[in-house]
Amino acid sequence: MAFKIYTKTGDKGETGLFGGRRLPKNHLRIEAYGTVDELNAFIGLVSDHIEDDQLDAALKSIQDLLFVIGSNLASDPDKEMAVPDVKEADIEVLEAAIDQMEQSLPALKHFILPGGHVAVSHAHVARCVCRRAERLVVALASEELVLDIIIRYLNRLSDYLFVVARKIGHDLGVPERKWEARK
Repeated sequence: MAFKIYTKTGDKGETGLFGGRRLPKNHLRIEAYGTVDELNAFIGLVSDHIEDDQLDAALKSIQDLLFVIGSNLASDPDKEMAVPDVKEADIEVLEAAIDQMEQSLPALKHFILPGGHVAVSHAHVARCVCRRAERLVVALASEELVLDIIIRYLNRLSDYLFVVARKIGHDLGVPERKWEARK
């Protein structure tokens, strides 16, 4: 018998965590891992719009790790369970990639606006969704147990996505859209 995608267990507005605990679908924990899932989808969209195999592979690794983060957030914090973890080395990979990309980019001397190319814009959307995920995880951490490294990873990932947007535009020869204050 084939696996069915629908279970009907959420039809009354609740969903289950790994470990069995049920929560309303508007619970902060559900919002947090749902936003991490949304971020994962946007990173897939960014990946679909680029031709850079190395960046594509890096984005795929990030997607894999976001799935790990989602599984951590979707697990009952009151139960001892074996879930994959995020490591300090994962943050170091992002920092090294940021440093490497910035070597080929012009110095940032002004605020920039999203746009100029669909891939650049999608990278900025992913960055914004990442910031929202981070805010939700921080809020959740004020109420329940959340590993600190998840917050730090999401913080660094938003920085990484900003630089990715700049790199994509640079590689495509798209000028950055400089923000200018009203006069």
